[in-house]
Amino acid sequence: MSGNSPAVDAALKRFEGLYPDTIELSLGRIEHALDALGRPQDRLPPVIHVAGTNGKGSTCAFMRAMAEAAGLKVHVFTSPHLVRFNERIRLAGKLVEDAALIGWLDRTFEAIGGGQITHFEATTAAALLAFSEVPADVLILEVGLGGKYDATNVIGAPALSVITPVDYDHAQFLGTDLAGIAAEKAGIIKAGRPALTSIQQDVADAVITARAAEVGAPLYRLKPHFIEAMPEEVALSGRHQRANAALAAMAMQLFGQSVRIDQAAIFKGAREAVWPARMQRLKDGPVTALAGGLPVWLDGGHNPHAARAIALHLDGLGGKTALVSAMLASKDSAGFFVPFAPLGVEVFTCPNAPGHQAMPPAELAQAASRAGLRVTACTSFQDAMRAAAASRPDRLLICGSLYLAGEVLAMNGEAPE
Repeated sequence: MSGNSPAVDAALKRFEGLYPDTIELSLGRIEHALDALGRPQDRLPPVIHVAGTNGKGSTCAFMRAMAEAAGLKVHVFTSPHLVRFNERIRLAGKLVEDAALIGWLDRTFEAIGGGQITHFEATTAAALLAFSEVPADVLILEVGLGGKYDATNVIGAPALSVITPVDYDHAQFLGTDLAGIAAEKAGIIKAGRPALTSIQQDVADAVITARAAEVGAPLYRLKPHFIEAMPEEVALSGRHQRANAALAAMAMQLFGQSVRIDQAAIFKGAREAVWPARMQRLKDGPVTALAGGLPVWLDGGHNPHAARAIALHLDGLGGKTALVSAMLASKDSAGFFVPFAPLGVEVFTCPNAPGHQAMPPAELAQAASRAGLRVTACTSFQDAMRAAAASRPDRLLICGSLYLAGEVLAMNGEAPE
């Protein structure tokens, strides 16, 4: 279900006729579109470019909160959206309004002039146009997929490049070789411009180090003691979020060489950041009513790395958790469920949000069963919620898909603002 206004949906739908027959990783199409728009990427505020497999959105949310706590005006570009497309483009602190968004989309469509372009490339071009025309102090720009050939990688001299933890995901585009995946992420590191990396697996760290050396980019690394310096309780739930907050804090300090962001602002942002569908406790509403009064949590994590972080958090909570899960057919479903096996959780699978290539609930249930979990396949999300609640857990966790997460937030009246 789309939360967009009909006018925004119509403006986005115009790009469907421009899709290439095959999607190949390249910057040529978006560079052509940006040239036609007058190269808005050359007229942006200082850019912090963020790539990685997991934690990109949370790290961006922490950075935004820290910068805003210091009084800065912050643009943010993230993807995908959960309920409304507008969530992808935050202008000086506020989500883009429909009328302005439609105007930038229409100008982009006209500039492309019937040439081939993907949806993400076209909307990234429109976003960069928007960011170039609204004043701000910093633009936090999140990579969509990979890095080297991602549509956002048209920034020649970012103020800072940030790489969050690298792991396996999007195998159909990035492959299953961790070094190769890391090379794609490290493609955002630019000549002579500072780069910051999270704590990485050795293979990924070696690739990132080599890329920085190749282009002469100063490379900084997050250290464990920096994580320990963060507040014990940061705004986003989960032990891994302290590391994301620490990475954001270090990014702000590096960026603060040109704009001062002090420790008070960093700590305030760490305690006040908001990022929906990441271990989010749902409020009372139609979704939580299905659980009969039990606490209901929501997390859009959908790969093994994310599952390990979620499982670690659940282990710390104790008690029994029931998972309500849906996934895309392209995801590593068996790998996702493995970290939950030691916790003895019970899984209830359901269809994913309409319009996506979802794994059927019965097939997803087989993957959970192979991971050693008790599982029940359900024919609807509502049935899965009721069955999960009937298993008498201490809490329910809806997980496995950002698309399902968006449906849940819309259904429960909690669309991001």
